[in-house]
Amino acid sequence: MIKENSIGDNDRLLTLFTRDYGVIRAFAVGAKSIKSRRGSSTGLLSYSNFLIDKKGDTYKVVEATANKVFFGAGSDVVTLTVAQYFCELCLYFDPHDDSSAAFLRLILNSLYFLVDKKRDPSLIKAITELRICCISGYAPSLVACDCCGKFEGKTMYFKLDGGLLYCEDCKKENCIKISRTVLDALRHIVFSDIANLYSFEIPEKDIKSLEKITEKYIVFQSEHRFSTLEFYHSVN
Repeated sequence: MIKENSIGDNDRLLTLFTRDYGVIRAFAVGAKSIKSRRGSSTGLLSYSNFLIDKKGDTYKVVEATANKVFFGAGSDVVTLTVAQYFCELCLYFDPHDDSSAAFLRLILNSLYFLVDKKRDPSLIKAITELRICCISGYAPSLVACDCCGKFEGKTMYFKLDGGLLYCEDCKKENCIKISRTVLDALRHIVFSDIANLYSFEIPEKDIKSLEKITEKYIVFQSEHRFSTLEFYHSVN
């Protein structure tokens, strides 16, 4: 569940990110009541199974059973903000059809690593941003220099416009300078399978450089201003 709105004293309007239908909104009658058995399963950042009744364009939650509730996201403000940023990314990109299952798996895995402190939050954020771009059709071209085909050098350059890679000799204007470590991390995020996506670590200074690139790239490609991202920078 990626967003909730209160309706009266006891009801909720839930914004759900689903495996098969992308983002939908459904009413959960009585979900806020202290007697409700659906309280945790319909709360923010809960991963639940839903039985939903559809009448016309209106969805109503009939049953809800929680698989996992990411309570740990509230352990500190940075973790919570990153988790809410992931929710906002779901709302904006709203994947459908074949991409929704991959998108959902990515978000769930990222939340797991985030709340269980498996990796630096900035690294998880960077992985999630770039992989979302790949799922959404904005995968950068990182195989080799776009001009001469050079695979790598001590320093390479990345251009947000088109997501293209350049070597020292072929670099264009307004490119971002990247180290070999950061380039290896970018390639890993783009090309690895989901099972190995989080299986790397890099020094803190390189995490910051990686995060700067992935954040600029997703903002550039989406042409969207993410409010949770702005708050993230105010607290981190």
